[in-house]
Amino acid sequence: MDGELFIGLISGTSADGIDAALVRFDGEHDCRLLLGRTYPWDPALRARLIELGQGAAAQSIEELGTLDVRIAEAFATAALQLIEEAGVGAPQVRAIGSHGQTVRHRPQGADFDGRHPFTWQLGDGNLIAERTGIATVADFRRRDMAAGGQGAPLLPALHAAMLRSEYEDRAVLNLGGIANFTLLPAGAGNRVRGFDTGPANALMDAWCERMLGQPYDADGAFAARGRVDAPLLARLRSDPWFALPPPKSTGREQFHLPWLQERLDGTERPEDVQATLMELTATTVADALLALQPATRRVLICGGGVHNARLLQRIGAHLPGMAIESTAAHGMDPDFVEAIGFAWLARQTLAGLPGNLPGVTGARGPRVLGVVYPAG
Repeated sequence: MDGELFIGLISGTSADGIDAALVRFDGEHDCRLLLGRTYPWDPALRARLIELGQGAAAQSIEELGTLDVRIAEAFATAALQLIEEAGVGAPQVRAIGSHGQTVRHRPQGADFDGRHPFTWQLGDGNLIAERTGIATVADFRRRDMAAGGQGAPLLPALHAAMLRSEYEDRAVLNLGGIANFTLLPAGAGNRVRGFDTGPANALMDAWCERMLGQPYDADGAFAARGRVDAPLLARLRSDPWFALPPPKSTGREQFHLPWLQERLDGTERPEDVQATLMELTATTVADALLALQPATRRVLICGGGVHNARLLQRIGAHLPGMAIESTAAHGMDPDFVEAIGFAWLARQTLAGLPGNLPGVTGARGPRVLGVVYPAG
């Protein structure tokens, strides 16, 4: 499959747009982003997706079925726009890897008893394949979960292939709606680990939108106006989820505005809450890394949080002696690492190769992930 083109599509926890990446792969450790774009959601649809992601109940089965189609249509449109902008014809693209939109992720089951774990990403792969004329691979997470895994995170295998060093311990930190680490000890023979650490941008974005009507806190300016509220930070950090050992994963259904509001006493200034949420992200990220790979020399940042200089400064303050830098310094655009990852996972699936790392997700073994929907 060397030299072939793949498209990766994902809308993450923040649902701030559909990330689309056109990628060329040349060998196991060589991928090149030819074009990356983020296409906006219809505002009303985005608002509903965020509500569902934060635990709101679906109005009906009919609503879920309709959303499955609407999301797929948006993903198909994004793929078609991408190849048009790139000047590439659909027949030149081997496959699309579509993550879809997560509306619920319950690795411990709805009753948190571990008996019936599930994860649900909407965006019908049949429709994407039919509308684009390109073979589509979707539903990546559920096979890993069926094998006893968390179904997440799935990108550590890509990080290991593309960003590992022979000479230094590294960590890849994705700062999306949720923060997650891939720990890459030096040398190919050492075990790769990966796990979620808790909220990254999701809570900060939600609070900023609630207080200022802005979808995110540009460069941490809102947080910079406030001070960390130590008692509030302690209440937030006391959530038992943070003490769970890996493998672990989470989402908006765990960390959402009602979760935050339950821990407010009503006297806090809005800007102090924002500063405290930023510190929650920074401290929980640092705690996890220092506990599990304290000899890390370099932390490579990707995801939307890479643009928040104040957040990166706070993370760096808790990780003295470690270099904090963008994945861009290592040839991967930080805004499209996840989209590149789902292009890579589609490539793995079509080659009959595993996409998960059992040591990361907790699955019983390597599994070929996803369902293939042939081109029309």
